[in-house]
Amino acid sequence: MKIIIFGASGGTGNWLTCQALEAGHDVTAFVRSPATFALQHPCLTIVRGNVLDSAAVADAVVGRGAVFVTLGAPARRAGTLRSQGTANIVNAMHQDGIKRLICQSSLGFGDSAEVLNTAGFVFRRIVVPVLLADTFADHERQEQVIKNSALDWTIVRPGNMTNGPLTGVYHHGFTANRRDIKVKVSRADVAYFMLRQLDNSTYMHQAVGVSY
Repeated sequence: MKIIIFGASGGTGNWLTCQALEAGHDVTAFVRSPATFALQHPCLTIVRGNVLDSAAVADAVVGRGAVFVTLGAPARRAGTLRSQGTANIVNAMHQDGIKRLICQSSLGFGDSAEVLNTAGFVFRRIVVPVLLADTFADHERQEQVIKNSALDWTIVRPGNMTNGPLTGVYHHGFTANRRDIKVKVSRADVAYFMLRQLDNSTYMHQAVGVSY
């Protein structure tokens, strides 16, 4: 399938790009700085652009069969990159008639906030309310943009992401009050789960948690 990945140069996006290429997909990687994106492959097209540039986004999605969003920003300057960028992506998909959207968000806010009860004290009481407050706020706006769309969307909410290996073993689709969730998962496993949603409608129009 012809797919495009917004945020391909980030940790999850890089894994997702590699795994999609290995699976035989034709991949377009939308990145701000191609110089920092070292991947090369016959089925990989690298497009330089800013996700806040609606015209660049609209040009990039033309002819794609599905869209992945793994946008990120440092917690200290989270801003509205995720929500505004995703709004541009959603609008471009509507214009080009593309339906399938798979977006990485996060566990820990809104109706998934209760899952943090299983996390450590420092993460639950300091990291989340202080360091991640702006990030979670923008994720919430981002999710609302997607939920208000007419797309066939799946929102993937990982726990705290690590640089661990691909295991293929994790929990997904759990309720927020489940007590055996570790609230962490490797970026490699998040990418693996996201890619598997291409031909799986189980979580269509749902926000699904993924964690060890």
